[in-house]
Amino acid sequence: MKIILTQEVSGLGAPGDIVEVKNGYGRNYLMPQGFAIAWTKGAEKQVTLIKRARSAREIRDLGHANEVKGQLEGLKVSLKARAGDGGRLFGSVTPAEIVDAVKAAGGPALDRRRLELPGHIKSTGSYPVRIKLHPEVTAKFDLNVVQG
Repeated sequence: MKIILTQEVSGLGAPGDIVEVKNGYGRNYLMPQGFAIAWTKGAEKQVTLIKRARSAREIRDLGHANEVKGQLEGLKVSLKARAGDGGRLFGSVTPAEIVDAVKAAGGPALDRRRLELPGHIKSTGSYPVRIKLHPEVTAKFDLNVVQG
């Protein structure tokens, strides 16, 4: 059975790859979990869109990763969140909100799945955030969560 991966599956491939798998694996696991879609000629056009989005997010090489690390470590990232008395947030801060805050602060576009948070952020304050840009490069920056 031919399928198109929509997410990275270890041992199988990356998003946008067209792979051949056994019928049961594709029908009973990959497709219901949303990891893949059935291959058709029309769906193959979606592959180009998936690959284009992936290449826009990816860090090209070690030099580029170090350049992005330099941009991030000099950045003051502040995030406004609704909070009650004592600075306790209504909900928690998500990785997508952090990526948007970095972009709003003038930083580069990042992949939210590569963020390493110090746990759930549920109150105002300053938090250290790490992001794995490349297998050899990890950047650190402080996230300041303020009541807003």
